[in-house]
Amino acid sequence: MAILLATAVLLAGCGGTNSSSTEAKAEYQYMTAAEVKEKIENSEEMVLLDIQVEEEWQEHHIAGSLPTHAYPVQSEEDKAKLDAVLSQLEGDCPIVIVCPRGGGGAERTYNYLKEKGIAEERLFILEKGMAGWPYEELTEKGL
Repeated sequence: MAILLATAVLLAGCGGTNSSSTEAKAEYQYMTAAEVKEKIENSEEMVLLDIQVEEEWQEHHIAGSLPTHAYPVQSEEDKAKLDAVLSQLEGDCPIVIVCPRGGGGAERTYNYLKEKGIAEERLFILEKGMAGWPYEELTEKGL
């Protein structure tokens, strides 16, 4: 009886709670700042899709990023700014979404681009966004 009870507890412990938190984390793909830096240094093809508002983008952005100024990607006007660059997202290289902190705006952009037919395996969010970008040598400022 004790073995049966222990088995039941063990099986219950492996159930939905852990898998749902794993699923929530797996909902979006992320790329660390170090991974992005390595791709830049190795001249690997990728699109750095920057959604920061214009003032923040002018303050600091990753060199070579594609500005959209679509943050916070909630209104139709914000989405139209993404629509304006869709043709530049064609192909099969990774698209790294850069937002102020790597949170809601990036997630909404990720979802919107998926809705527009961009393959999810190409979509990544820069972990911690520009707030977590430590590489001054790859940052443009004051444009």
